[in-house]
Amino acid sequence: MGNKKILIVDDEARMRKLLKDFLNAGGYEIIEAENGQIALDIFKSNEKIALVLLDVMMPVLDGWSTLREIRKTSKVPVIMLTARGEEQDELFGFELGVDEYISKPFSPKILVARVEAILSRCYPEEEENLNYDGIVIDKTAHVVTIDGKSADLSMKEFELLEFLMANPGVALSREKILNNVWNYDYYGDSRTIDSHIKKLRKKLGKKGNHIETVRGLGYKFEV
Repeated sequence: MGNKKILIVDDEARMRKLLKDFLNAGGYEIIEAENGQIALDIFKSNEKIALVLLDVMMPVLDGWSTLREIRKTSKVPVIMLTARGEEQDELFGFELGVDEYISKPFSPKILVARVEAILSRCYPEEEENLNYDGIVIDKTAHVVTIDGKSADLSMKEFELLEFLMANPGVALSREKILNNVWNYDYYGDSRTIDSHIKKLRKKLGKKGNHIETVRGLGYKFEV
């Protein structure tokens, strides 16, 4: 579910940075706002925001007022962040159209998991095949074919090829590949990627040339 834009609205810079770091690691693009008014200005000018993380207690315009304005024109999923934990506040939030309600302090990893769950529910992705130069990835069947012949890939090799082909022409750092293929809390050696790339290229034969090394950074699927 990466590459989606998430708007983080919180008057605490440290909280925004914490959330941004964890969500960036999951491949999400982050936009920040320090109060509700700025958030509304950003939201109105950016139609591609997929989810809003919205703090309740903020200066200028609080979270409740911001949510009311958002709900006048959009059904974008909203997760409310608050220091309060009263049941009445939670019920109030759900009445206004909150999708999730998380009380501070919270585990960033749990919050990321909830973000992913909501995005998966609200934006079900169509299972489309990836196809380029005879390399076909059938996501539903979890099969890769090369010029019509089945390729015997391991699970990680399949996921690695899928990630590369889903980002054609994009230079992907080893860190980003680790975060997306091995998940964001993986602490392994980046040489793991180099090893898998080497095996993947060999299994793709001549088509393996599409996987190019980006010196000092990582790899890209060249089209």
